[in-house]
Amino acid sequence: MKDKVPISILIPTKNEAHQLPRCLDSIHWADEIFFVDSQSTDTTKNIANAAGAHVVQFHFNGTWPKKKNWALENIPFKHPWVLILDADEVMPPEAKEEIRKIVTDPGCPHSGYWINRRFYFLDKPLKHAYFPNWNLRLVQHKHARYEALTKQATESGDNEVHEHMAVQGSTGRLKSVMDHHAFPSIEVFIEKHNRYSNWEARIALEKNTNNPSASLDQGTSSKRLLKQLVRHLPFRPTLRFLYVYLVQGGILDGRRGYYFARLHGLYEFLNVAKTYELKLKQQAKSPAQHQAP
Repeated sequence: MKDKVPISILIPTKNEAHQLPRCLDSIHWADEIFFVDSQSTDTTKNIANAAGAHVVQFHFNGTWPKKKNWALENIPFKHPWVLILDADEVMPPEAKEEIRKIVTDPGCPHSGYWINRRFYFLDKPLKHAYFPNWNLRLVQHKHARYEALTKQATESGDNEVHEHMAVQGSTGRLKSVMDHHAFPSIEVFIEKHNRYSNWEARIALEKNTNNPSASLDQGTSSKRLLKQLVRHLPFRPTLRFLYVYLVQGGILDGRRGYYFARLHGLYEFLNVAKTYELKLKQQAKSPAQHQAP
């Protein structure tokens, strides 16, 4: 259709039928949509077909590559620009024309654009905790790949967790803010972060983040270095809670802000405990270092 924006959308899925209608309704203007699916058993594929989207099945080998990076490497996108969305994310109406202006500009100075996310927690938006939250999602796909911080099995799922996108070239920022319905319940938060903490523990043990990718922008590299330094601080769960609740202003989000901050403190505790657990397992597998003669 003439009004379509010449852009390809990439949506990683696995049993996301309950989320997809809201997401798809917010990007009805996109010329091409790809679902990269992990053998969904619900009606995800039916919803994709009804929306005129392409469905490509991804079979995870247990380590690397993960879903988004595999898609960037293998899908024959029609357009040079790709917008990567999760099924629980919703683009605002004003994004249509803002993105159209970027992708149709032959003199566009950037290879990628960051977009700010507003987290929903217990069905309402958080105005302070985890806001702003910038993610690099609109990219020229030939110049963008997710970093591989570990190629070990992490038991965190087949999708990227907190790997950053590295692009060749400069980046800009979108004015649009998208909604992220990531945590509709406490149970969902705990399930996701139990998996995420497996990944965090593996990364902390391997200490791969000491050497950020040269392709990461300066701000992301600085955050990566800061995170590495924070791993050596005592009382990390308490500090994580205080950061989300006081520094980010979660206290101004009321009871939901308090619960959100406490849950992130729990997440940090899982990171610490699981890293220690992995260290013990690694030591048990290693030969004794100081055997008596």
